[in-house]
Amino acid sequence: MNRRSVAGDYGLIVVGTFLIGFAIKSIYDPVSMVTGGVSGLAIIAKELWSVPLWLTNTLLNIPLFAAGLFVMGWKFIKRTLFATVMLSVSLYILPEGSYMGNDILLSALFGGIISGVGTGMVFLTSCTTGGTDMLAALIQKRMKHSTRAQIMQVLDGLIVIAGASVFGIRSALYALIAIFCVATVRGGMIGGLKFSKQAYIISDVYGQIADAIMERMGRGVTSLEARGMYSDQEKKMLFCVVSKKEIVQIREIVAEFDPKAFVIVSDAREVFG
Repeated sequence: MNRRSVAGDYGLIVVGTFLIGFAIKSIYDPVSMVTGGVSGLAIIAKELWSVPLWLTNTLLNIPLFAAGLFVMGWKFIKRTLFATVMLSVSLYILPEGSYMGNDILLSALFGGIISGVGTGMVFLTSCTTGGTDMLAALIQKRMKHSTRAQIMQVLDGLIVIAGASVFGIRSALYALIAIFCVATVRGGMIGGLKFSKQAYIISDVYGQIADAIMERMGRGVTSLEARGMYSDQEKKMLFCVVSKKEIVQIREIVAEFDPKAFVIVSDAREVFG
């Protein structure tokens, strides 16, 4: 990895953690909204024992880092340690405020969006902000069929229940809205950056369609062997992956050569190579 990319990753971590810290300290905490994570436990601890948010975030991460170092290794821990320290720093130096006033719905929506963007930026650097993020990464090592985001939702849900016992069910219900916003925004940033479309095209003039796609769009096309079970005839099926904008041009090319062609278009969530 070159020096510029490393600097860029650490820049994303700094910006991301400060966005998360801003959402926690200036949006969630003023309305007593526990959205999960160590930050949610920190808000509970502040209410019950007046412990500063940054201190709780730091102390609760110590055993998780010990486990993470053993399971994930120093390469993973190194960036996550930096992210966790930066989150604690942001919680310490950012001024307290109540930018949404007492509007708990706006707090849930915009807090979820802001912290979702921040968490997504951190996750894009292949690390976490510690806390339940770290715990979810550790659990995923054992439960590979589940995504990190899904595991985090379960963990966050348990902490929201704890928050409901302290702040009441109304605050917890709004917290669920915030959690949904976080998961949606974070998932869009992680998986949506490589979001594409895949097209399957069945036509008797497959050669002309394939040539037009390659010449006009500069995209590769793969020919797959297929057999129509009703007609029992061998056919060629074209397969092509393009960007969301380019799928319109694919349709135009197919319609130009064969308006009766059979075309299937679906989402390709991640594309490599």
